[in-house]
Amino acid sequence: MIVCEFCLNYSEAGSCRLGLNIPKGMKCREFAPGIEKFCANPEDFVSARQLVEMAMFFGLQSTELKKVKIIAERRVTDESYKVS
Repeated sequence: MIVCEFCLNYSEAGSCRLGLNIPKGMKCREFAPGIEKFCANPEDFVSARQLVEMAMFFGLQSTELKKVKIIAERRVTDESYKVS
């Protein structure tokens, strides 16, 4: 598993849309996570904690994990606006 599999910049062809080399580890300076990369069905999203735990399970750490936390919190905020 590589960090690119959770990134929106990763193309179906297996290359980076930004032209970066594919990293061997779970770090990338331009990592742009997407919820759809963690949950195939948007209805599967339960909470921000669920997404963060999945990211930690897959080995994301430090900056990459912070970016996942940010998108998870945005999703929770967006969901709360829809319910209101």
